[in-house]
Amino acid sequence: MKVKSVRTGLLLDFYGNLLTDRMRITCEEYFNDDLSLAEIAQDEGISRQGVYDTIRRAARQLEEYEERLGLLALFERQQQRARKALEFLAENKADNARKELEHLIEEM
Repeated sequence: MKVKSVRTGLLLDFYGNLLTDRMRITCEEYFNDDLSLAEIAQDEGISRQGVYDTIRRAARQLEEYEERLGLLALFERQQQRARKALEFLAENKADNARKELEHLIEEM
């Protein structure tokens, strides 16, 4: 399996409850608990290949949910706006910052 994807971990946070229980638990053990394929396979009584296939199918399904719903993209846009608002506050530009902050907050 490729390097564990931060994106897939985030998608799991957003859409994990939409997966089957087995897929969700397997992905949580792999991405959140940092267990290896072998450790998960031993715990679940299946092969490493079975774990790998489950994680791969779940990752594809999570990407499909994101394509349809776009919650992660929305979250990332909101984080970007919040960072921009904090930058304006740090710069302490009274009038310009206030108007820009109002605009950024309204967008969020």
